[in-house]
Amino acid sequence: MKVATTQNNVISNICTMTYRNLLKTLHNPDNFSDVIMEPVIFTLLFGFLFGGAIAGSVHAYLPILVPGILIQSILNAASGSGQQLREDINGGVFDRFKTLPIASIVSLAGQLFGDVLRLLLSGMMALVTATLMGWRPTVSLPMLGVALLLALFIGWSAAWIFALVGLLVKNAELIGSLSMIIILVLTFLSNAFVPTKTLPLFLQKVVAINPVSFAVTAIRSILTTGNWGVAATLTLVSGVLITVVFMGLSILVYRRRA
Repeated sequence: MKVATTQNNVISNICTMTYRNLLKTLHNPDNFSDVIMEPVIFTLLFGFLFGGAIAGSVHAYLPILVPGILIQSILNAASGSGQQLREDINGGVFDRFKTLPIASIVSLAGQLFGDVLRLLLSGMMALVTATLMGWRPTVSLPMLGVALLLALFIGWSAAWIFALVGLLVKNAELIGSLSMIIILVLTFLSNAFVPTKTLPLFLQKVVAINPVSFAVTAIRSILTTGNWGVAATLTLVSGVLITVVFMGLSILVYRRRA
């Protein structure tokens, strides 16, 4: 009974902290600027610049582009978790949280669950922009929702990586720069935007083990066939592993350094 009560308290505290972070985000519209603008800019930029060269036309390129731009947009939104976490820590907010009778995971989980709104908004902006450019999904609306949910889960899993960066690096601006470098390396060294057959052999091997490639392949398959395939299962499993590992590391670092 005592264990169940403790678990209920942790869940209740996480919900409270999530609500706090949602309110903080909603009362600071500037936090949405990158989430809204970046998906629009990158979708337009990649679509019109690379569409003709890679697929012959923008319309033919969009089915290739959409899964990649969806993952990139959500990862961009996820990268903000570390920066916002560090801003709260530097502002002394987390010092106050440590004085409360709550588990260490509550403060971190509340921040990252609250950021799901940012991830969802970023993913929706990418899909809306692609739709306005002429992209039309060939699968049912439920399967489109499945693809979006899978992308959101991968983005949320990656947010724990950025949270760890936010705990280790004390300068919020540096966290933003490091996060952008991580995203650029992961997305451009993947199958997100270009066919991998034209890459040098050593880069093809790098792309093959890139977790972003798994995620893009899975979402591309769902949006093309409407079926949940092996790639989607591997992506889900890898997301769970990333979450478990980096959540544990984040909690450990938070207890010692934050």
